[in-house]
Amino acid sequence: MDQYSASTATRAPEIGQRQKPASGRLVVPDVLRGFAIIAMLIAHAASFVPNAPWAVHFLTANFSDVASPLFALVMGMSAELVRRRGGRVGTTLLQQTLRGLFLIFLGVWMATWGSWVAVILAYLGLLIIVGAPILLARTPVLIAVTVLILVVSQPLLALARTWIWVYSSPLPVRELMTWMFLGPQYRIVNLLPMFLIGALLIRHGLTRDRLLWVLAVAAPLAYLAWGLGQRLGTVVSGDYLDTLKDLGLVFAVYVCVVLAATVRRERAERVWGAIFVPLRACGQVALSLYLLHVGLIGLWNNAYGRPAENFYPGWLVIVPGMILVGWLWWRFVGTGPVEWVMGWLTARPKPLRRSAQ
Repeated sequence: MDQYSASTATRAPEIGQRQKPASGRLVVPDVLRGFAIIAMLIAHAASFVPNAPWAVHFLTANFSDVASPLFALVMGMSAELVRRRGGRVGTTLLQQTLRGLFLIFLGVWMATWGSWVAVILAYLGLLIIVGAPILLARTPVLIAVTVLILVVSQPLLALARTWIWVYSSPLPVRELMTWMFLGPQYRIVNLLPMFLIGALLIRHGLTRDRLLWVLAVAAPLAYLAWGLGQRLGTVVSGDYLDTLKDLGLVFAVYVCVVLAATVRRERAERVWGAIFVPLRACGQVALSLYLLHVGLIGLWNNAYGRPAENFYPGWLVIVPGMILVGWLWWRFVGTGPVEWVMGWLTARPKPLRRSAQ
């Protein structure tokens, strides 16, 4: 642990007392992960209501846009928390690699289910394999790497789009290049800075301080810059302006969650605690919910195709239905079934049945 991390660790009681429930887990990462999976549910369920008003489509698009970078941010937070628990570096990196390979396997398998979902799990699996070793660097180096990747992302993607040879390459090479640079929705080169920023936020501490207010100001400015770019021309996925939009949305969610998690008034703390319950629940079983809802969409799409008219029961099953399932499992069982399998495969087993949440 470097000096910066050590100084952050000395603030752990201040950071954690209000943010840790009885289970000892930090609330903020679970809530952010819960928000991300719910945002993804909303995005994927949008095909059930194709004739919704413009305002609904606009909100749905923003939920869709925030989901993947927010998942990457929380994955970086989780990887940093794992690193800070200590243990042998080689063992930790092996466990993260196994976790990444498991996600890649799930992602490749789920892509054959016939849903209309652009499955992100293979990208997230490769992301943790690439990103976890970078977290061994000291904080100044980690900041420099994050800035460097953000700076080179647009020219690197522009160069990658000229690589005609990729499309005639063997399947493993073609898939790897797609995950790294050429994916139509997701790319490691765009997700990696979010992963590293998540780790940096854990090193800094999830507190109300000057950095939080800087992010609060930066979020709307970044989003407005993207909006202006949309007005003046075409914003290409993965370019600087598209990245600004992702940063604006992610920072906005992060700031709101940290502000809510660190309230000092007892009444406000109770209110936010109640609001956080379904988000924490879905966050802790997010991977299981992801597989479940993609499977249900695949069954529907294979049988009936995308609805041409609004089909509200489908939307209700995928959004509030999955939230309810996530809360019920979390409340009465504990660890999600897919999370339990991942823990077993990576030698970090979790009891399926947990006590107090």
